[in-house]
Amino acid sequence: MSAVTGGSAAALEVLATGPMTTVQDTGRFGHASLGVGRSGAADADSYALGNRLLANPGGAAALEVTLGGLRVRARGAVTVTLTGAEAPVRVNGRGAAFNEVLHLPDGAELSLGVPARGLRSYLAVRGGVAVPPVLGSRSTDVLAGLGPDVPAVGDLLPVGPAPTALPCVDHAPVAAVGGDTVDLRVVLGPRDDWFTEHALTTLFSGEYEVTSRSDRVGARLSGPVLERSREGELPSEGMVPGSLQVPPGGEPVLFLADHPVTGGYPVIAVVRSTDLPRAAQARPGTRVRFVP
Repeated sequence: MSAVTGGSAAALEVLATGPMTTVQDTGRFGHASLGVGRSGAADADSYALGNRLLANPGGAAALEVTLGGLRVRARGAVTVTLTGAEAPVRVNGRGAAFNEVLHLPDGAELSLGVPARGLRSYLAVRGGVAVPPVLGSRSTDVLAGLGPDVPAVGDLLPVGPAPTALPCVDHAPVAAVGGDTVDLRVVLGPRDDWFTEHALTTLFSGEYEVTSRSDRVGARLSGPVLERSREGELPSEGMVPGSLQVPPGGEPVLFLADHPVTGGYPVIAVVRSTDLPRAAQARPGTRVRFVP
């Protein structure tokens, strides 16, 4: 990712990225027939809250930070907010808060620690992160390798022009995200008939754990095996966010924002879209229960 382009008056200089920081917006639509997924912010609720606090347009790009560790310097005065998984945050060495509008003067440094709960935090900036869009979106799809490069130390991320609307509140009193256990509502199918009755009972009575082999593509789960009722494999078919795909080993994978657009393993159920933000905040070790 290169330096500021297009005469932007402000930017964020990346000083540290933590385990994984990407640029995300609402995603790219209408390209699934070409093999291009939607991508976009994994926790759409926290991402949208950041833009609302700053009076940004709904699709303004922000930084999605996995397990903290981000450090940026303001190049020019900027206004930002942090939402999602709450972590210790400091501005020029002084403590600051999540879900609040923060004004950073030129040269100010913002650093983000590791969240105590939850997985993904969002740094939104008034005017949005104005990197060049790809196929109509500034989202980085880590599976397809599409969209802006993953930010690296030394990058200057341009900030777009501030919207004409002004922020209406300084703080949003929202509940903390993440937790030791998360309940996710699912709709059975489309391939629940590939599984035994015992597997369906197990899905709703068992408890799974998010493993460390999880990312924006999907959450790999460890727990009770879901037994198939038939042999063989399906031809590849379309996948959607929230698909609960079951490989031959029997432990499910929950597809998230950067999921593949097709897959050949049967999908036993699909998590409701309104519950996907909670799934996106389930860090390794979180227990997951599925609710019909």
